Amino acid sequence: MLPPLPPVPATTAETRLAYVLQHFWQAYDAVPTVSIGYADTQPQVEVAAVNHNFFADTAPYPAPPVWREWQDRTLPFFFDDQPTQPLLELLPGGQARIHADVVSAAFYLLSGWQEFHSDERDQHGRFPYAASVQQRYDFVTVPVVNYYFEVLRAAVEHTGGQPLRPRRWADGRAWAAFITHDIDNLCSAWKAPAKAALRRRDWLDFARCYWQHLTQKDAWDNLAEVQQTVAEYGASSTFFFLPEHRKAANGTPNADYQYRRITAALRPLLKTRSGIELHGSLGSCVNANKLHQDAEQICHLGPTGLGLRFHYLSWEPRITPMLVDELQFAYDSTLGFAEHYGFRNSYCLPFRPFNFQRGEAVDFLEIPLNVMDATLHHPRYLQLAPDEILPALTPMFHEIERFGGVCTVLWHNENFDPANTRNGPREFRALMEYLRSRNAAFVNGQDICTSMSALSS
Repeated sequence: MLPPLPPVPATTAETRLAYVLQHFWQAYDAVPTVSIGYADTQPQVEVAAVNHNFFADTAPYPAPPVWREWQDRTLPFFFDDQPTQPLLELLPGGQARIHADVVSAAFYLLSGWQEFHSDERDQHGRFPYAASVQQRYDFVTVPVVNYYFEVLRAAVEHTGGQPLRPRRWADGRAWAAFITHDIDNLCSAWKAPAKAALRRRDWLDFARCYWQHLTQKDAWDNLAEVQQTVAEYGASSTFFFLPEHRKAANGTPNADYQYRRITAALRPLLKTRSGIELHGSLGSCVNANKLHQDAEQICHLGPTGLGLRFHYLSWEPRITPMLVDELQFAYDSTLGFAEHYGFRNSYCLPFRPFNFQRGEAVDFLEIPLNVMDATLHHPRYLQLAPDEILPALTPMFHEIERFGGVCTVLWHNENFDPANTRNGPREFRALMEYLRSRNAAFVNGQDICTSMSALSS
């Protein structure tokens, strides 16, 4: 059941500006001291203040954007009431004027305003891609907020008299990749072929499948193989484990294993740079007690439990950010659309979601999810052919590399099974070959948190 829209303080221009600039300054190194704001504050970089009351209301969607050319791209600019004016005007005396309210536009997308205020949810209680402005205006694979920041960057460079350089990752590399695996299933690989044999009334083949299940290791019980595959590319895996094996009340499955029975087998993973983090069970995104119980089971292994991703990418924007903050997770990596690869908040760097009740950024870091294996080939999603996957993803990768962002990949362990020829190990290796060929820095969640904290200090 959708929780009611809670009472929230008015989101003032000052609140929007503070939230956006907090992220703008983090996106670049060696930032000069330049004031940015609306005309009434007499800043060096003046942003046009559009006369509207949108953020004093609860409507999820603003007026349609104006499409402008910027850096060889046609981009949507929300809150732009001066489309005949140049987007950026560089003035003498170290002044600049931006003729679109890029601050409000960036706030709208980055904060998740649309999903907080929308009542649209899918069968799993998630804000659906079909209800998003990204789908409506077809820009889910473009990190529009990063382009807004480039407008601000050009203005600041003119005003401050020095170039702004995108932030750098490990070894000075231009962008980063975060390789993750949600561990939903470890012992069910035999079921699909066994059921197929039953449908064919092939009793011999069914008996063979069942005997293999009883006597051999399941093909999805492959965590060591997953870790080794990822390590071949100089990367480390981050595993998100489900502590709950019982189904949700509506029958949706959680894990097919009991976490307490596999913890001994996880200790070798801790000797590598692999991360063992929490995959919050169904319902935990709106239930503090359940999330706390899940977290306790993961954290007993030692210095893990920094990170979180909810099962089924469950996320209720009116509740979840506060729960994650209350339990003091360092980071979450849930926010991506299950239905499409790209940028759910139109941003390709880690960011801090907005707490609408407090009127400020949360304390935890969101590492956005960009591509999930199930998205690429699923009856309800994209159904890409194997040879279509990498060409489809490459333009998105180019955008992340361009802005020094993080590419977060989710590849479930069951899709390392050689029997999967659609979105399986071959397709994963092609993706990893591409990331390595583009010199991405392979990082884990702790690396990302440390790097972003350093920029904040």
